[in-house]
Amino acid sequence: MKGIATHWRLIPQRYNLVGSMCVSCGRKFFPPRDICPDCRRAGNIEEFRFSGDGEVYSHTVIHTPPEGFEFQKPYILGIIKLDEGPLLLSQIVDCRPDEVKIGRKVKKVFRKVIADGSDGIIRYGYKFKLV
Repeated sequence: MKGIATHWRLIPQRYNLVGSMCVSCGRKFFPPRDICPDCRRAGNIEEFRFSGDGEVYSHTVIHTPPEGFEFQKPYILGIIKLDEGPLLLSQIVDCRPDEVKIGRKVKKVFRKVIADGSDGIIRYGYKFKLV
């Protein structure tokens, strides 16, 4: 049951793209950080909610997925550069692989990520789709 506790603790990040921002220098982080690597102790970290808008920084198509994700194959995995700066890894959905190009605008959507067996918890989270 360890996974369930972790799942609930990470809901703000998974559902709302909640990260952090250093008020001292303005740098934004996802996932959230407790200390700014630039300002160190002088930094003042606050919670920050990202817009969910960004662009494709890089991408690939997964044809041989890990266990539990076979039902999604083939799927597109991308590095997304959020408008606010941070890069994150996410699935790109609702499109064909040939439609995904570096620089294409994307927006966050809320989708099923995985189910823990037929009777287990269904985990939802963010993915991105082309704009």
